[in-house]
Amino acid sequence: MSIKTCELCQRENVVTTKHHLTPREEGGHHLPTAQLCIPCHKQIHALYTNQELALIYNSIDTLKQSERVQRFIKWIQKQPATSLVKIKRSNEKTQKKKRY
Repeated sequence: MSIKTCELCQRENVVTTKHHLTPREEGGHHLPTAQLCIPCHKQIHALYTNQELALIYNSIDTLKQSERVQRFIKWIQKQPATSLVKIKRSNEKTQKKKRY
């Protein structure tokens, strides 16, 4: 963890963590990563399965094109860098998980 600018929401002076753009479980251990603030990182994993992240949303650009991520970015950009936010799992992701 370090204090930087989030590559997804562009908020500055936030604690960031390394996000594997292709999840490690899907073969992304040595592939590109991005520095995301904790809320963005948690939200990405709450919205999408590792398979979806590996196949569809494996870059900052494709994440930013997602309507669901755009709505979250619009909201999180209004939040102070120091605020703790609660992330809820997407209903859609929960339903997918139940099917398997």
